[in-house]
Amino acid sequence: MGESLKVYSPLTFAFLGDTVYSFYVCDYLVRKGNMQTAKLHKKMSSIVKAPAQAAALDIVSEILSDDEREAVNRGLNSKPEHHAKNASLYEYRKATALEALFGYLQLEGRTERIRELVTLCIKASETE
Repeated sequence: MGESLKVYSPLTFAFLGDTVYSFYVCDYLVRKGNMQTAKLHKKMSSIVKAPAQAAALDIVSEILSDDEREAVNRGLNSKPEHHAKNASLYEYRKATALEALFGYLQLEGRTERIRELVTLCIKASETE
């Protein structure tokens, strides 16, 4: 088990993971091809919104290691103070869990795993 699982709260993981996920999604989209920033923003927003993150968690949850699953479970069980307008509380908690996963992976220095999972999340959102 990663040491950061013992030290950080799941909402701290999610706080960091929100930025990590957004960065890697942005990086993926820019590398995919040059386009207007308005189109990039629209595509990115559709991927990082809470309902899309909740759906992405369902896709990647089947291939997570035990420590990754623990980070997700801690995120699911956290008690966020609010939730997004465009998502149900359940979707928001699942999105928080996905962000907690990415925050955990960032703190563990597992950038290749982040890239792998983000790519799966994006491809899943493109099929919807």
